[in-house]
Amino acid sequence: MARTTPGVTRERILDEAIRLFSTRGYDATSVVDIQVACGLAPGSGALYKHFPSKRALLEQAVRRNLETMAKQHADALAELPADPRAALQLLAQVVWAVMDSERDLVRIMIREFAGFPELFEQMWQGVLDHLYRECTEWITGLRDSGQADVTDPEATAAVLLSSLTYYPILDILIGHTPGDVAPQRFLTSWLDHAASTLRLTD
Repeated sequence: MARTTPGVTRERILDEAIRLFSTRGYDATSVVDIQVACGLAPGSGALYKHFPSKRALLEQAVRRNLETMAKQHADALAELPADPRAALQLLAQVVWAVMDSERDLVRIMIREFAGFPELFEQMWQGVLDHLYRECTEWITGLRDSGQADVTDPEATAAVLLSSLTYYPILDILIGHTPGDVAPQRFLTSWLDHAASTLRLTD
């Protein structure tokens, strides 16, 4: 039976697989490539001690990273400040930080979606759809409490989040940002835009 090299763990294999799938693409990355990146002998078959196939490895890597993203978002949304402007700033910072920490996963999701639609549907349902719903509920709460004047909280959440996430997605994919505007300038303008869109009351 193949044995893994001491110190080469299941998590290390997942980390290297995500990195390689992101930089080379799923089809162009072989099991041997992943084993070598982990310090395993190319022909040992040691990777199969942990995963029955390359596809199973991709699925587990995506699920693991999705769980991390979901927890980070949930923790942030549970602690939004009472002040709407401060809450918007925290939301923006958390969304950007999570996307930056999962750059490889975002790149894989976009590039490999056609080959694994059911897998990345889990990302939508488990992370993104939840984020949109939570933001919709937050905006609805602001409206109901008289802190904001919004006709359609669901559509407003969609517009604000899509404009917020487009910046890091473009950076991850092509190394440019909208207008090549610096992050802080974009964030400052986004916060002004979000406050104006919500028509926050003082």
